[in-house]
Order: sequence, then C-alpha cells, then structure tokens
Amino acid sequence: VTVVYVALPVIGREIHVGFDELQWVIDAYALTLAATLLSAGVLADRLGRRRVFAAGLVLFTICSGLCGAAGSGALLNLARAAQGIGAAAMFASSLALLAHEFQGAERGFAMGVWGAITGAALAIGPLIGGVIVDGLGWRWIFFLNLPIGAALAWLTLRFLPESRDDQSRPLDLAGLTSFGAACFLATYALIRGNGDGWDSAPIFGSLIAALALLALFVWIEHRTGAPMLPLVLFRTPAFTGTALVAFAQSVALYPLFLFLSIYFQDALGLSATGTGVRLLPITLVLFLVAPISGRLTTRVPLRVPLVTGLVLIACSLLLMRGVTTTSDWTHLLPGFIIGGLAIGTISPALAAAMVSVLPVERSGLASGINNTFRQLGIAIGIAGLGAIFQHDTARPVSATAGIVAGLNAVLLVAALAALAAAVLAWPLLCR
Repeated sequence: VTVVYVALPVIGREIHVGFDELQWVIDAYALTLAATLLSAGVLADRLGRRRVFAAGLVLFTICSGLCGAAGSGALLNLARAAQGIGAAAMFASSLALLAHEFQGAERGFAMGVWGAITGAALAIGPLIGGVIVDGLGWRWIFFLNLPIGAALAWLTLRFLPESRDDQSRPLDLAGLTSFGAACFLATYALIRGNGDGWDSAPIFGSLIAALALLALFVWIEHRTGAPMLPLVLFRTPAFTGTALVAFAQSVALYPLFLFLSIYFQDALGLSATGTGVRLLPITLVLFLVAPISGRLTTRVPLRVPLVTGLVLIACSLLLMRGVTTTSDWTHLLPGFIIGGLAIGTISPALAAAMVSVLPVERSGLASGINNTFRQLGIAIGIAGLGAIFQHDTARPVSATAGIVAGLNAVLLVAALAALAAAVLAWPLLCR
C-alpha cells in the first residue's frame, strides 16, 4: 500500500495519466477490497480457509504482473481492482487460519507476530518503494511480487492445514452487488466532479444512483436471513462508535500519503527515494508507539485511546498546515511525529475494540467489518479529499503554488473530519 503511494507521481508522468486516474490506482484496489471482504470471509468458512487464502494469493500475484505490464491508466486500474479482490480473500482468511492453528497464549503470541510484521512493513514501505522506483522503475514494485507470491502459494498449499465451518452463513450476493455498486458510483462522482461539473448529468446521476443503491442495500440487509453486513449490530452504540473511528481515521490520515508524495516530488523536486526517507518519521514513530499502546488497551477504557487518537490526528494535520512555496519539508516534521503517535495509539485499540464490543463468537465478523470500514474510508478519503486538492491546484498561476494550496486545503478539511468524528464517537463509546 505505502509502496504504491510513493510511486504514483512517477506512474503519472511515465504513462501520461492525470490526477483522476492516479486516484483510481488507490481507489480501485480499496473499493474492491472493501466490497468483497465480508463475502470472502463467508466463502473462506464454507470452502476452506487455506483454499481461499491460496486462491487470493494467486489472484493477487497474477494481477501484480498485470499491473507492472500495464501500458495505460485504464489497464492499470482494472488490474488493481482485481488485485483488491485477491487481497480481500487473503485478508479475510489469514487471521482465521492463525486462530484455528494456535490456542490460548500461543494464539496471542501469533497474533502479536502478525501485527508486528504488518507494522514493520508499513514502516519501511515508503523507503523500499522509493528505492525500487528510482533504481528499477515503478513497474518493479509490482513485478517483485511475482516470485514472492509464487513461493508463498507453494508454501501455503504444502504446509498450511485446511479448516472450515460447516455452519457458515450463505453468500449474500444481492448485498454484495448493491453495496459495491453504490461505493463505486459515489467514488466515481467525487473523482470526476471537478472535471465534468458537479451539476452535469453523469455526476448528478451517479450520486442519485449511489444513494438509491445504498437504500436498496439497507433494505436487502434487513430482509435477508443471512446479511453480509448485519445492520442489527449498529444498535450497539460501542460497535457503531468503533466503526466510526475506523472509517474516520482512514479518511483523515491515510490518503495524505498521496498528497504528500505529489508535494515532495512535483513541488519540491525530490526523488521517490527522497520521498520515502521523509515519510519515515510517521511510520517509525507508529512502529515504536504501537506496542506500548497495545499494552494500555487492557488498562484504560478503549474510548480513551480511540478518541485521543482522532484528536491527535487532527493536531498533526493542523501542525502540517501553513506550507508555502518557500517552505522546506521540515515544516511538516512536527505533524509527522504527532501523526505517527496518533496511528500508533489508535490502531491497537481499534483492533481490540472491534473484537470486544460484540460476543466472542462474532469477533471474526466484527474484525471483517472493521477492515471494511477502514478500506472504505481510504477510498472515500482519496476521492473526497482529492476533489478538494484538484479544485485548489487548478486556481493558482504556478504548479507549485497550486500543489501548496491544495495540500493546505486538504489538511484543514481532514483535520475537521477527525475532530467531528472524535466528538461523535465519544458518547457512543461511553455506552
């Protein structure tokens, strides 16, 4: 994920795509992952978790090759969308495989190793991505997945035990289709609104259709006996508050990697490697803080780190604001440090909250919904904040001034969104 963010400005220049198509490089992946994650979990329980994990791994690997070979933005984005489906299959079954293989204290240790590797990958991703882009070219951030994916697929089929749930729920195809279509149309309208005009027929029609499909999804989920997203769960205030936090942190902070990459490379003239180096403070602080925050989740009410994390996100974004055409990247450094502290505070608490606000037998479903809202937040954040960024970059007379204006506008709106979510989440998490 972070590798792709760093590569986006180079991808745009080399295959001659505009900002709209660059947004889809992230959103095509995030949307299909969000739309299919819960259904992939059902399939994993029914067909076998190892089988679905292996299938997802193979699909992800093949699509990585297609991404690397893409000669146009359309082909790249189609491959990224299919890649997101493979990622959903892996995401949905990976923790279930660990939970089945390990019991008691061993399970906690295994989950801790899984989380540590995830954090380490996030921390070094921007730097490794920058080195690959500058040394081998952007296509190799995808091509390097081919030998890794092939080896992991063989190891999966050779060593992982199979497990399934004979009492698993049926697949909710109607819910999957209506939810996915609503998310796509809403994202399309946000991304294309500036270019086509917000009052144009395609954009206005897409927004109306997205609302209609969302209403249809809610109706389907109320009517079906085995809903993809059981809406009754949202009657539990703590569950609703946790889902809100998952969505809000992804809207407010993760899309920032895109805008910062554009600022570093297109405004400051840095290389992809230079961009990766300068993003390290965020991810390294996150990696250092997360284990400490994880221990605190058992000692303080979960609403404290969750809401504190959102407030810290807002503070970090406001600290970054005020960039000018003469600013150096160090202007952003205090905000980077607070941002890493914010994610490191919120992430372990969010994982703990999603499996504790519901009965233990529904912890897998809760975790899946958590990840769905996180991916949906990234997609909506990229599209919505991207519309603001694009609007502001089109007005000033110089490209650098436009990027600076867009970045400042995005930082303000994202900070307000994080603060609003903190205010809304606190009373929900108190119940």
